[in-house]
Amino acid sequence: MRKQDMNRDWIATARTLSQALPYLQRYADATVVIKLGGHAMGSDDAMEEFARDVALMRQVGVNPVIIHGGGPMINDMLGRLNIKSEFVNGKRVTDAATMEIVEMVLSGLVNARIVQAITAQGGRCVGVSGKDSGLIICDQEDPELGLVGAPTEVNPRLLRDLADKGIIPVIAPLGMGRNGETFNINGDTAAGAIAAALKADRLLLLTDVAGVKNAEGDVLTELTASQIREMVANGTIAGGMIPKTQTALDAIDGGVRAAVILDGRAPNACLLELFTEHGAGSIIRGQ
Repeated sequence: MRKQDMNRDWIATARTLSQALPYLQRYADATVVIKLGGHAMGSDDAMEEFARDVALMRQVGVNPVIIHGGGPMINDMLGRLNIKSEFVNGKRVTDAATMEIVEMVLSGLVNARIVQAITAQGGRCVGVSGKDSGLIICDQEDPELGLVGAPTEVNPRLLRDLADKGIIPVIAPLGMGRNGETFNINGDTAAGAIAAALKADRLLLLTDVAGVKNAEGDVLTELTASQIREMVANGTIAGGMIPKTQTALDAIDGGVRAAVILDGRAPNACLLELFTEHGAGSIIRGQ
């Protein structure tokens, strides 16, 4: 009989699992909406890791809801088809021809890839778009931008039915207009609207930055809504971080308990945020 020596790594793993118990209990049956984008979608290895984390979350009783982006993939497909895009104030004009490609890429290529990755890790998963079962109803955001939608109504019954059956929904950010049009929706905006409709416990916005930083460049781990507004007003929060923090504030105003802007480049970022004391990004709460 071979004697087995205790390995320090094994002991550390067991300790980590033990320390996670209160967080596992805390999030049992909680709804966590995750906006997937950036690095986590950029490679097969990163996608596999994300999918394993999501499957684990479902296994321990969390109800994850995934909303994904797909801008780089849309750009690539438009280029391959020689369809030129026009931009207004940095935003793509989505005409009818572009919309066909957007829907094909988001509902087809990107959505199917994520569903396949989660299924491969043992998760029960289904891909939908915001058009399915009237999930997201939109108005046109700006006539100059064409078929770009702003969510005005979210009907989360489909998502609740899936959660009741232990199925993880993966949602393409598309919506339906009141006259049957298909609209392209910003992924962060769609995630915030869905999180608010579900009154989610957490909205996790995966990004390619470490979190919200102060004027000295240090990542702030906890912020209030009023602090976010002050930092936007004085220019500390600028550029692409402004719409992400605004999404977080809108979600909190809509009933989400807290929103987190976290570094999707960090290994197991979602698990670190939910199941450890230190988290993995900047958590934003009300007031």
